[in-house]
Amino acid sequence: MNISQRTLSSTEEAVLKNDLLDVQDWVDKAIDGKVNNCKKRMIAEWLPKLYADESVTQIPANEDDMIALVVARDDYKSCEEKEAEAEAARQAAEEARLAEEAEESDE
Repeated sequence: MNISQRTLSSTEEAVLKNDLLDVQDWVDKAIDGKVNNCKKRMIAEWLPKLYADESVTQIPANEDDMIALVVARDDYKSCEEKEAEAEAARQAAEEARLAEEAEESDE
């Protein structure tokens, strides 16, 4: 994934340069920090699931290999996929509620 496509406006650049010595260095470190925090949360979420799964006979000691194992699983869903499922559930619940209201008003 190439994430270097964002171009700052001259105002945005001026604002950042007011507070930062090196904007690119700050961006790189911000991304590194976010990746590190997300990685910690992902490992904390998935290690108990892997330990509880009797079909898992080995868990890699290397974090990158462990994450590769997780994302290859059938039960893994990205944030986007989880949000899409949640939105579909919300819509279904709303449709059911509206249908129930319509039935009650017909009575």
